[in-house]
Amino acid sequence: MESSNRIDNEEGRDFVMNIRFAIIGTNWITERFIQAALESEEFILSAIYSRTEEKGKAFGEKYADPPVYTDLETMLEQAEIDAVYIASPNSYHVDQAILCMNHGKHVLCEKPMGSNAAEISAMIAAARKNDVLLMEALKSTLMPNFKTIQDNLYKLGPIRRYFASYCQYSSRYDAYKQGTVLNAFNPVYSNGSLMDLGIYCLYPMVTLFGKPESVKANGLLLSSGVDGEGSLLLSYPEMDAVIMHSKISQSYAPAEIQGENGTMVIDKINQPYDVRIHYRDGTIENVTQLQTHESMYYEAQEFIDLIKCGDRESTTNTLANSLITAEIMEEARKQMGLAYPADSRTDI
Repeated sequence: MESSNRIDNEEGRDFVMNIRFAIIGTNWITERFIQAALESEEFILSAIYSRTEEKGKAFGEKYADPPVYTDLETMLEQAEIDAVYIASPNSYHVDQAILCMNHGKHVLCEKPMGSNAAEISAMIAAARKNDVLLMEALKSTLMPNFKTIQDNLYKLGPIRRYFASYCQYSSRYDAYKQGTVLNAFNPVYSNGSLMDLGIYCLYPMVTLFGKPESVKANGLLLSSGVDGEGSLLLSYPEMDAVIMHSKISQSYAPAEIQGENGTMVIDKINQPYDVRIHYRDGTIENVTQLQTHESMYYEAQEFIDLIKCGDRESTTNTLANSLITAEIMEEARKQMGLAYPADSRTDI
């Protein structure tokens, strides 16, 4: 990083004042990320990569017109940036992330971080080779109420079941039924229900309980070649986990962690705002923590804090958690008969 981005502290050592971000992708999720990240005084949007200059400039007009690049390598070589937020289609993540890291940039990569475990392993290797921070942008495990979940698990006694559901009817499914296959239902981009929504159920499970002993999966494959919905049953030594996900139906079920002494009820596993423990004696304890920022702020601030401290891995969204989650999804896809073009790559 350039010296202009550092100041001396009282002990004569310099530290990073703020983090200059470039973004890859000019879609709605990128806009939500920037709006949330701007709640941090340490976030600066310094560059935009877009496939077209027109689209990039239109996006940048909302944020003080940072430089727009249509060639990624040119941006990484010329722009003054410390980190890159990647929100391109899933199948693009691995090549873009590795290129960024090979240029010494820290990478915050939207979930799912890769199409499969091989891609994520390659990304992890690139992060370690280049001594940069790599983190999967899975927001829910970094929100205040996930810490509440972790801190209060002991109250449930021996845990016997984890249940999570994320079923949200996609507006793009209406277009699909009319014959238009948008990115969300196109296997070329490593999309589908499991990758887009199921990961929100799986990643917290892995963070809380680690790698399961076995995975059983079912799903409905659409004619385009992706899954519209599915379910997983995962086993641990003394508990099981049940996952439901869908982009073609809607569910309003909360998540539950069931123990012998009580059950923790979580309103939304993808962004927990309300957490209560229902004890066997009928009492209910509200352990919800106040959330003062937009939901994506916490992943941005975690990433910024790690860079400023010189750390190379989150202790929550760890590289191991990302790899385990990818391995689970890959096994589930095999059982469903779902393969992506990215799975056939041999050049990773």
